[in-house]
Amino acid sequence: MKSSSAALALPVLAAAFLSSCEVGPNYSRPSVPAPPQFRGGQSASQSKSLADTKWFDLFKDDALTNLVNDAIQNNLDLQIAAQRVLEARAQMGQIQAARFPNVDATGGFDAQRGSLIGANRFLPPGFTLDASYTQAGFSLGWELDLWGRVRRLNEAARAQYLASEEARRGVLTTLVADVTSQYLQLRELDLELAIATQNRDAGRDSLRLTTLRKNRGAATGLDVHQAEQFLYTATSQIAATERLIAQTENALSLLLGHAPGEIARGKTLEQLTVPPDVPAGLPSALLERRPDIRQAEQQLIAANAQIGVAKAQYFPQITLTGFLGAQSRALSNLFTGPARDWAGSTPGFDLPVFNAGRVRSGVRLAQAQQHEALVNYVKTIETSFREVSDSLIGYSKVREQRTQEELLVKALQETDRLSRLRYQGGLDSYLQVLDAERNLFQGQLVLAQLREQEFLSVIGLYRALGGGWQ
Repeated sequence: MKSSSAALALPVLAAAFLSSCEVGPNYSRPSVPAPPQFRGGQSASQSKSLADTKWFDLFKDDALTNLVNDAIQNNLDLQIAAQRVLEARAQMGQIQAARFPNVDATGGFDAQRGSLIGANRFLPPGFTLDASYTQAGFSLGWELDLWGRVRRLNEAARAQYLASEEARRGVLTTLVADVTSQYLQLRELDLELAIATQNRDAGRDSLRLTTLRKNRGAATGLDVHQAEQFLYTATSQIAATERLIAQTENALSLLLGHAPGEIARGKTLEQLTVPPDVPAGLPSALLERRPDIRQAEQQLIAANAQIGVAKAQYFPQITLTGFLGAQSRALSNLFTGPARDWAGSTPGFDLPVFNAGRVRSGVRLAQAQQHEALVNYVKTIETSFREVSDSLIGYSKVREQRTQEELLVKALQETDRLSRLRYQGGLDSYLQVLDAERNLFQGQLVLAQLREQEFLSVIGLYRALGGGWQ
């Protein structure tokens, strides 16, 4: 008995002694050089970032905040991402269980009767080979993780779980940005509809006055038809804008997880304001802010751990097995002392000798996948730098363009006023009035679109900097 106990304890002590032995490379974060500052941004000494601002403080619109909250509760893509996190967590739990012994309760009843006229026909009279017994107990199985294969599997599973959580956060950030973008597009279309409606009403008045002037001999039929052109241009724009409004509401309803329907509005596009300052912060801060970068790093960690799993196949897999229970022919004696039954085996091992390079190919596959994950990690970081730079340049230039368009609209308004006065005074034809009205109408629409683009550039910058819903 003592020799058997010592034999069983020896592998356990060996496992404890070699528990720090893990094949494969240990992970260290790759060094990816960051630029001193973002192109189009402020100096690197400015550590404050727009991403520090809470999302609902960007535009301060209660209706928009309610829509975002609704989307977070009901969006289907976000629910799918959340379920993937739960799947990864469950998979990690399955792999973590391999670090501990596997104990199973077993039981069974065996009965056997030998033939008296078969191979055993020369048995003496009265001798029988009939036998039956009942056995119950506990079986033990435990892989001694001497080379760290199971620990590397756990490392990879944990990294995949964290990567799925970062992917969920990325979906959340994208969802909030998409809801806000669709809402701003909806408010811009509302403004276009108001502009078109205003021009339609002005066109009706102009057509009425021009018709009256024609009846009195002060205008021609050409003037009337030109006035009709402007009216029909405005009414056509109204129909097109109403179509886009309905389709945008449908798209926004899908993001909210609802059936297509009307969307509640809050502030108008002209009432909304952009933040007075949009600092980008330090480029190096993106490594900790952006969920896609953190996701790519966790995937790199998992791929790095899989190299250790593959290399562990070069070494023997050692398993400890045992059984403790009872065996008896009579069920009433199963739990008595003489019925005790136990068995223990010295660790068995499985060592590959020849497999035509299967293990070597597995290691090469893991190394190639790790290199791919490394390249993807670097690419994700470089892409993030570009997105921030694009957003900064877009914001500054769209803001400048919007300012110039406002000046243009003011000039067009004055041109329209003067052209009407000259037409009423008989100095110009109605063609000059029509051109002025068309130019003003188009300028107002472009100004509304530039206002939307300015807000969208702020959203893009906030998202590129790693800002999220808080």
